[in-house]
Amino acid sequence: MPHYLKRLMKLLLGLFLYALGIVVSMKANLGFAPWEVFHYGLGKTIDLTIGTVSILVGLIICLCAVWMGEKIGLGTILNMILIGVFMDLLLMLSFIPEVNGLIMGIIMIITGLFIISFGSYFYIASGFGAGPRDSLMVALQRKTGLPVGLCRGFLEGTVVLIGWLLGGPVGLGTVLAAFGIGFCIQTVFVIMKFDATSVKHETLNATRKYFMSLYSKNQ
Repeated sequence: MPHYLKRLMKLLLGLFLYALGIVVSMKANLGFAPWEVFHYGLGKTIDLTIGTVSILVGLIICLCAVWMGEKIGLGTILNMILIGVFMDLLLMLSFIPEVNGLIMGIIMIITGLFIISFGSYFYIASGFGAGPRDSLMVALQRKTGLPVGLCRGFLEGTVVLIGWLLGGPVGLGTVLAAFGIGFCIQTVFVIMKFDATSVKHETLNATRKYFMSLYSKNQ
């Protein structure tokens, strides 16, 4: 049980860091990161908060990842829900200041990307299933055999184009994020000596069986 709790804490830490990194990059005031350009543009179109749109888009991407052969776990579900919730909460609290100026903006963007990358590492490494977007990234890597950073960069470039067409805020920060996220994730994974494709993720059914076994032992 202590090992299981440690994994859960790693998962929750990763999800919070991911949301924090997104908000930090948004506060750089140089244009949103690719997925947020898409979420904001779509939210503006259908009149929903960026966090709510993030949850809905995560659900759709999750279904695509399953179709491509990725496993769904507790982490996938919590990622789909909690990142959007954490984003709306962090934006509501407004304790991360919005910066002005090119240099500070670039520093904020890079900081946000590395926070996102460490968030990805923690929640993927927890083994509860990668989040929808990372599941799609890993699935694409499996299918193509290309480096994980290149796969992530391709996905980021695609969504930023769609988001821009929907009216999302695009700027220098968007370009830095689109081309930098793959590098940052690759760098963090190398530093942590982590291969995302080697993780044996626990499915929802396995998690259910584990908790049922704990319940049976306590009866």
